[in-house]
Amino acid sequence: MQPKKNPKADISRNSSLYFAIGLAFVLFIAWRGIEWKTYDKNAYGYQALDVENDDQEEIPITEQIKTPPPPPPPPAPEIIEVVEDEEEIEETVIESTETDQEEIVEVEVMEEEFEDVDVPFAVIEDVPIFPGCERVAKSKRRDCFQEQINKHIRKNFRYPEIAQEMGIQGRVYVNFIISKDGSIINIRKRGPDKNLEREAERIISKLPRMTPGRQRGRAVRVPFSIPITFRLQ
Repeated sequence: MQPKKNPKADISRNSSLYFAIGLAFVLFIAWRGIEWKTYDKNAYGYQALDVENDDQEEIPITEQIKTPPPPPPPPAPEIIEVVEDEEEIEETVIESTETDQEEIVEVEVMEEEFEDVDVPFAVIEDVPIFPGCERVAKSKRRDCFQEQINKHIRKNFRYPEIAQEMGIQGRVYVNFIISKDGSIINIRKRGPDKNLEREAERIISKLPRMTPGRQRGRAVRVPFSIPITFRLQ
């Protein structure tokens, strides 16, 4: 009869575990031996900083500005005592030396001359009267003048052929003066092309003679300006 073995008494059962633990411990000791470093204590020096002088901040010496004393108060005004004068003052009577004869003073009234004065159309008292506006009320003659001159431009308008061929268009500004006898003088024009300027001057030169404008009852020269637009269809 063979004796039975107790499985708990078998020491070879955990031998692999003990071997692994021992191997790990040996490897740890070897790794720490390789990584071990030593330092020279004299390689690092320490120097004490002297901060005693740093705490003493130099304070600049400032000069105290002396404020001048305030000016003395103005002296009190003197009290003037009014003393009644009891003495009687003799009045001196000045007699008039004018005679009873009435002197006639002749005053010459200088009449204002408006020979060379130009009164703008916008401020003149009596605007020039375009033929056909004679019976219109005075307050509406300004509008009648504008309407009649626009009709005149549309009636006599003719687009220059050379400007049409060249495709020239634009606006021509025309200035002229209605003289004291109602005629049109001093025509000036400014536009994008000479051909358009000549046509605008031709239209204005055909304006009829008008009743001249009046300022304070006298005939004066009245400057007037109007734009004429040339536009190709």
